[in-house]
Amino acid sequence: GSLLLAVHFYSSLRAAPLIPGTALGVLLLVLSALLAYAGIRRSLRNASLLVSLCLTLSAYWSGYGVILILAGQGVLPGPGDVRDALVPGLATFTLALLLVALVGFLSREPVLALVAAAVSLAGAHEVALHYSSSLGPSAVACSHLVVCLVGGYFALGRILYFLTKGKVVLPGTDLAEKKAQEQGWGSAGSTNPFAAPGLLLNMLSASVFGCRLLGVTHRLFLGHVPWLWAAGTFQIGICVLSYRAMDVLMATAFGFTSILKLAGGYCLLYPTWQPEEPSFPTPFLVVFSILFAVLALFLSLQSPVDGLYLLVFVAYCIALACSPRGFFAGGPQGVAVAIFVASALVSVIHLYNVRARAKIPPGKGAVKALLARSSLLKLREGPDLHTPYLGYSKYADAEVLAYACSVLASFALTATGDPQAPLGTVVIPWVVVAGGILKFLGGSVAFARGKTLESSAFILYAVMWIIWGLTRFGGLFSTARSFHTAVGIVAFMLFNSFIVFCSLFLNMAWFFYSLTFMLIAVSFLLDAIHALPAGYDIAATLIFGLVSFYCFLAALSSSTFEDFCLPMGRPVVQLSGVGTGTTKCLHLPARKASSVKRIADILRNGGTCGIPTDTVYVLVAACSRPDAVEKAHRSKRQAQDRPMSLWISSLKQLEPAKHLFSPLLWDFMEAAWPSPISLVIPRGEWVDFLGMKDSAKYVGTPQSVAIRIPDCSVTTHLIDLVGPIVVTSANPTGEADTTHHNQVYAKLGDKVDAVLCGGPSPENIASTVVDCTKIDSGNIGFFRVGIIPKSQV
Repeated sequence: GSLLLAVHFYSSLRAAPLIPGTALGVLLLVLSALLAYAGIRRSLRNASLLVSLCLTLSAYWSGYGVILILAGQGVLPGPGDVRDALVPGLATFTLALLLVALVGFLSREPVLALVAAAVSLAGAHEVALHYSSSLGPSAVACSHLVVCLVGGYFALGRILYFLTKGKVVLPGTDLAEKKAQEQGWGSAGSTNPFAAPGLLLNMLSASVFGCRLLGVTHRLFLGHVPWLWAAGTFQIGICVLSYRAMDVLMATAFGFTSILKLAGGYCLLYPTWQPEEPSFPTPFLVVFSILFAVLALFLSLQSPVDGLYLLVFVAYCIALACSPRGFFAGGPQGVAVAIFVASALVSVIHLYNVRARAKIPPGKGAVKALLARSSLLKLREGPDLHTPYLGYSKYADAEVLAYACSVLASFALTATGDPQAPLGTVVIPWVVVAGGILKFLGGSVAFARGKTLESSAFILYAVMWIIWGLTRFGGLFSTARSFHTAVGIVAFMLFNSFIVFCSLFLNMAWFFYSLTFMLIAVSFLLDAIHALPAGYDIAATLIFGLVSFYCFLAALSSSTFEDFCLPMGRPVVQLSGVGTGTTKCLHLPARKASSVKRIADILRNGGTCGIPTDTVYVLVAACSRPDAVEKAHRSKRQAQDRPMSLWISSLKQLEPAKHLFSPLLWDFMEAAWPSPISLVIPRGEWVDFLGMKDSAKYVGTPQSVAIRIPDCSVTTHLIDLVGPIVVTSANPTGEADTTHHNQVYAKLGDKVDAVLCGGPSPENIASTVVDCTKIDSGNIGFFRVGIIPKSQV
């Protein structure tokens, strides 16, 4: 990409470029997609400045590429149009990349800092070039040439590293040393690596409006839309990634700000087909400022710096509500300048904290010290903060954003549209983006967390808001199509009736939430058949908006505080055995050593747990806790012909009783384990060495006991911590084996204390059970041939 730009800018101003603008724009879009992929893949492994650099450059090249395509296709015909379109983005990314470079130098990442500094220098030279041709395009090209040389140096270093098998390493290209540094600093998980690029994108949208106020650009027009929509689209992506980083509040904030960016782009796009400027629905913006204020209050408990920062957006929404011209007025543009400055300052803090050992304190310690004196308010923290309903989820809960989008979409409908100019109101971005796209995002995250009903409802409502928003406010609605519209709305009402029925078994809040959406659907239907009573739509949207706002507050408080939270209510209809284990059963990821330690603590304290093995999932209890063994037997309703078995981590655990085993049997156990082979051996005094006492009657039969060492590192490590364990299959007697942690929860969720979540089982077949009761006479038999065949045994 740098070479292409260098070739493009080496040509003199009067000469035709070697590469057409359209082709160069398409290439930049392809490169921006690859950069975004690189940043996301990097972030999944560890927090790094490279994430911020990749995502920032990706947004830069995508907006730049679209503007080049528009210029190449003649959409920006005026002499200063290309300059006015490019300058706000160039100025923003010049500063943003300079901040990344500065933090890169402080964090001792010279290669990354040089790339960011060179691209920043190129942007600064290009801005100067647009205002003074005496500078010459060669300065821009030279800056991009530095990027080429640094990138080539890094590539050469990696090639030499692989060819010489690590013997030749150029300075700054040893990724193994860098990875060890990152792990030593422990930066992963301590901060959200996506917050910094999200804040830099806030600078981009603010720059578009701030440049107009300061006179840098002559007008706001179509050429600024690529910057605004690139920022909005990337922020929706960063919203999803922030949920992956388990940062609910910042993810919600980025969802809110993306709505403003996409709405601003729509306002600048609107005059291309209508001569007048679009009108703004004031009630919506007042409600939006209230949502921002509530979110800022809760965010200040997590990070006071970020909470104060969000107050600038509260002022921005109020300024928009007070200005009939909206984004085109001077008041909101003045607040946009404040957003630019505040975003730059806060992004420096987040950039530095991603990589620094000594972090800049965002003020959370002071808040925790203040709340420690209060007996009512206690912040929710620790590993249980994002525990999902079903299984282990990689995402935090997105219900806060989904409820907020319901509030925004409902209050946006209170604006009356002009029948002669249906697109004249800014209802379309509010309803389609807030009510549709972001609610669809919330439904997808809810599905990933195992909330099937909630995800179905959010996705259904998202489709409804998108279709109705485009139909009613997009000029597609007419008398001829009213019947077809009514039929479609009736279909949605039937679907929603099913959701209302299902929500009876969930909680009171969800029942009222789905029921009041039916009022919205009824208003849509009456409007389609031209029978809408005066004021009904306002009343319906107010009721639905207030119920959604209560759900928004309840979701925020329950995710922030442990005890003080707004109630969601009990299920209207309570079924026995339904919903009783949703908060009791812990879900812990098997890939973390801390999770295995917690499971060990639970087992030592007399709990029962579901764990992954080398075959299928099993239910276990510690032999040293007879009460737990009896509890496991009761929870399974164990059949007499399928007794529970014993597992150990090594034969050393049986060493005290070695004299009670025949030499042939001991040698066979040494040869067979660790493996998915269970050996049924004669019962004897050796069982007493395991400490089961009276509960030993639940294990095996009066004549024999099945025992094995699993070929699974997680399981054997757990047995090392706890001692020998009693094992049975993690499913009710008579049902199929469980091959995923979700199935363990679905079948035994309210009967176990925790589930160690390892995803799908490596094998769907159980272990082979070998009869060794007559091994001394030279005979073995098979109770069950599982994954290990007879010949191998």
